[in-house]
Amino acid sequence: MDKNNALDAFAALSQVTRLDVFRLLITAGEGGMSAGDIGDTLGVRQNTMSTNLAILARSGLIRSKREGRSIRYFADMEGLRGLLAFLMEDCCGGCPELCQPIINELACPC
Repeated sequence: MDKNNALDAFAALSQVTRLDVFRLLITAGEGGMSAGDIGDTLGVRQNTMSTNLAILARSGLIRSKREGRSIRYFADMEGLRGLLAFLMEDCCGGCPELCQPIINELACPC
């Protein structure tokens, strides 16, 4: 991930509804959630939710899959890993072994 991609991701997460959506999709795991279920869970209208989902998708933090007439959304774990790697790529003065405990703590088996 480069600086511009990281800025896009941070901008997407800097709004409360989008941050809530992203955290909800991380919690949902591999099953993801439909746009309607996300909106219902968070109490957000459909048109507002569509806009927020599009911004998150452009940032590379979520992905979608069409299922008939509905769309299911998932947290894009590769996008999240890329963002975390960008944040930590220069940590610990060039001694990555010092950062390994933090990286291990952040890494999940998903």
